[in-house]
Amino acid sequence: MAWFGALCDDDYAQLGVVRPDLRSSWEHCRDIVLEAERGGFDNILLPSGYDLGIDTTSFASSIAPLTSKMSLLVAVRCGELWPPQLARQLTTLNQTLGGRLTVNIISSDLPGEKLDGPARYRRTLEVMTIVRAIMRGQRVEFDGEFHSVHLDAPRICIENPVDPSFYFGGLSDEAREVAAAGADVYLMWPDTEDMIATTMDDLRARAARHHRSLRFGYRCHVVVRDTEDEALAAARHLIAAVDEEEGARIRARSLDSQSAGVRRQAELRESSAGDGFVEPHLWTGIGRARSGCGAAIVGTPRQVADKINRYRDMGITAFILSGYPHLDECTRFARDVLPLLRNG
Repeated sequence: MAWFGALCDDDYAQLGVVRPDLRSSWEHCRDIVLEAERGGFDNILLPSGYDLGIDTTSFASSIAPLTSKMSLLVAVRCGELWPPQLARQLTTLNQTLGGRLTVNIISSDLPGEKLDGPARYRRTLEVMTIVRAIMRGQRVEFDGEFHSVHLDAPRICIENPVDPSFYFGGLSDEAREVAAAGADVYLMWPDTEDMIATTMDDLRARAARHHRSLRFGYRCHVVVRDTEDEALAAARHLIAAVDEEEGARIRARSLDSQSAGVRRQAELRESSAGDGFVEPHLWTGIGRARSGCGAAIVGTPRQVADKINRYRDMGITAFILSGYPHLDECTRFARDVLPLLRNG
């Protein structure tokens, strides 16, 4: 069970209404991470953006010594750093964390760059291949389309070898192939249970063709309140200040705003009933005002826990959850839902 660190200016009491105290900063994001660790979360996603928020790896290195139990899921955008240097940087961070590093591989365009999807994913797989080998302490002999690397691993990687867990998501055919060939956890955004099961079956088959296996993760928002009526009211309040024009502006800010995954979130929202629900307790209204992950599990602690347990029964083993404001919802979820999940 992982929470979400709002490094990319994605924290609100009402979506679209900017509050200076909720904007990304060292202090605010530190407080979210430390609250997640106090609450008993296993991990926390530290997302990556360029225009939005603060730098992920710099923040991770500064927060690492303040944590003692929880892992950090550090997002890296493939192409931003020369892969051997990225491997050295991540290994150093893992040493600081005492082995608690996990890595979220991002394949979106870089700032000022426009690369077609298939090429981006080919570059991503090259980066994953090189970084994994060097972090294992191995010499690399690699000639690819984007990178040519012939060198030994640096001393820190040889003396502190690690096989990092790579989380990776994407719905396009190219993204699925990269996940099957190089990822450890295939990370999905919200969808109907039938569609999730179909996607998991497809990824299992693709991974098998590479003589590999995958674990599955689920990235979703949550709105938890003592009663169902209170949860529905909180969900409606969250998007009450967003009109269609403002929502479109917010969604367009993301570098991956035209990806297959983002398009699927829009389709899911458009297919929902008038109340925004596509199935019991899965509410798509939150996607009106954000790009990417566009749905929330809404309900009482027991209802939210039961929904998560349905996903567990389907074979999902990693969850990355968030709620608004992130600090408040982190406290509420840890207090009211985590015990239900831990105790069955």
